[in-house]
Amino acid sequence: MVSMAETTFSELGRIGAIRNLFEGSPYKAFDDLSLAAQAGEQILSCSKLLLEGIDFDLVYFPLKHLGYKSVVAVTGELYAGMASPETLSVVLGVSAKLDYSQISELWQGMLAACTEHGFKKIALDLQPSQNGLSISLSACGRISPETVSNRPSPKTRDLVCVTGRLGAAYLGQMLLEKEKLRFDSGASERSEELEKNKMLVAAYLKPELPQNLPARLQEAGMLPSAGCLVNRGLADAALRLGRQTGLGVKIYAEKIPFEGNSFAVGKELDIDPVSAAMNGGDDLQLLFTIPILQAEEFRKEFQTFDIIGHLALSEAGTVLVLPTGVEMPLTAQGWSD
Repeated sequence: MVSMAETTFSELGRIGAIRNLFEGSPYKAFDDLSLAAQAGEQILSCSKLLLEGIDFDLVYFPLKHLGYKSVVAVTGELYAGMASPETLSVVLGVSAKLDYSQISELWQGMLAACTEHGFKKIALDLQPSQNGLSISLSACGRISPETVSNRPSPKTRDLVCVTGRLGAAYLGQMLLEKEKLRFDSGASERSEELEKNKMLVAAYLKPELPQNLPARLQEAGMLPSAGCLVNRGLADAALRLGRQTGLGVKIYAEKIPFEGNSFAVGKELDIDPVSAAMNGGDDLQLLFTIPILQAEEFRKEFQTFDIIGHLALSEAGTVLVLPTGVEMPLTAQGWSD
């Protein structure tokens, strides 16, 4: 393998660069990603496109973290559908400002997430880009025959659960944007605010999913009746859950889990943490529903997850229930109904 410090795209060429990036990894370059369902299985596919300047800012986003997060974002969609990851295809649009060593750093983050979540095969292609870095991902996973045949139908009073803290990623991003403005104004040292709130910053830069969640839920006998990824705020996810199940959804504001510093940081930034949870993006947590009769067992088996609401009759709509009991209909960007 050529020393990374001396390696350039012009020296390697496109094919050579791809081969070089795979060296030392558990994966094989140019592998066949064809995937056929076995008896009783289903195949789930999902895709994601990330664009520089819209989905991420390279001024403060470490490339290795970005690679890791991009794979987590598409893996979460598989987990939401109870699919175990199998194959991942990545296309990187690379602008002239990025050299081979930087793309290698990005790729190392992707490889780390792929091995962590058990992808069997991955593929990579490199394309030139005139408008910054773009990351296109397409993933496929298997839904086991047991899940296909035993997954329950959604019912009113099914519990709505979430795998982690909400609103933290948006607050972390706002802290990074604030730090960027400091440097643009001439600051030479990083503020203590980032270190003090590193959990919020980490929630944005390197969100993590529970590994092997579909298998864990299946082994515990707790197949969700529905699920989705919280990637554009809880309000959007709850609306998607309602559309997926054909039922109403009630989310209780006092049950939403927050990172410890969320309210202090929200006050400093003049951002309501509840609003950050409902409308912020990139939390990359899973929202799913389980039968109410499994509530006690669920709390025992999945102690780090939170129950934040339940399904209801369709006429109830999708609402946020305030501590006063008032029900506020939820709206989210991108929805017209």
